[in-house]
This record gives sequence, structure tokens and C-alpha cells, in this order.
Amino acid sequence: MNFKNLRAFELAFLYEGGFMKAIVTIIGEDKVGIIARTSSVLSEANVNILDINQTVMREYFTMIMLVDIQKMNVSIDKLNEQLNEAGKDLGLSIRVQREDIFKKMHEI
Repeated sequence: MNFKNLRAFELAFLYEGGFMKAIVTIIGEDKVGIIARTSSVLSEANVNILDINQTVMREYFTMIMLVDIQKMNVSIDKLNEQLNEAGKDLGLSIRVQREDIFKKMHEI
């Protein structure tokens, strides 16, 4: 996976209880269509949203999704490409990290 080219979402992969999961994090200026566009891209890839948390702080939108990618019908690289394109269209800034690195960073 080429993390260098991702700008709109954070995907961290873990294998837990027989399900392949990812964490998608979106950060950007609040505007109409962020959730609709994100869920549309995920739905088209047959990715199931398991949990979602969002907050708007002043004019900034943040969202974290836990998604099941076990039955995904595209490669992870293709999903990353589609999410990257959606993020660029919406003007979002983001970063990508593996789940284990994310956890370690928050232990410090």
C-alpha cells in the first residue's frame, strides 16, 4: 500500500475475530456532503460501516469510522485511490497510519 499518496483518509488495518477491519479518519472544514460522499465510496466497494463517530468543532469536521473490509469488492489500493479522490474533491486534509502505530503514538 502506498501511504505517501493518501491525503483524505486514515486507514489502519487489523485482523480481529475473523473480520478484516479498517479505521477511516476524516478531518477538514465542515461542508455539505462529507458523510454522503464517504459512505457512497465505501458502499460501492462493499465496505460495511460498523461504527461511526463525528464531531464538528467550530468550522472543523472530524469523523472516525470502524469499517469491515472482509467482503470488499475492490483491492485496498483501489479503495485508497477512491477515498483519496473523494478527499481531494471535498478539500479535506488527512493522514494515514496503521492501527498498531496509532495505538503506540497515543500511549506516550
